[in-house]
Amino acid sequence: MVKKGISEIKADLAPYIGTQVKLQANSGRKKIIERSGVLESTYPNLFVVSVEEKSVERKMSFSYVDLLTENVVLTVNNQGKDEKLLIHKA
Repeated sequence: MVKKGISEIKADLAPYIGTQVKLQANSGRKKIIERSGVLESTYPNLFVVSVEEKSVERKMSFSYVDLLTENVVLTVNNQGKDEKLLIHKA
């Protein structure tokens, strides 16, 4: 199994801009943050997810390296089905 490069991960995320995503982020010391939101945009080094918490819209940004190291796991809603974004090539 070979891991994808950062540019490939960015290209994989691009079609999902504007769609609903669920994310799980490891924030250290056995703390996992789980949020749902909309993938807002992708930039050369990071991507932004817009999350609504307690009726306040908040933007969370993560680097592609977070996906590569699996500190962040994204699940995208693809035609009514939840699919985890796979970082490893088969």
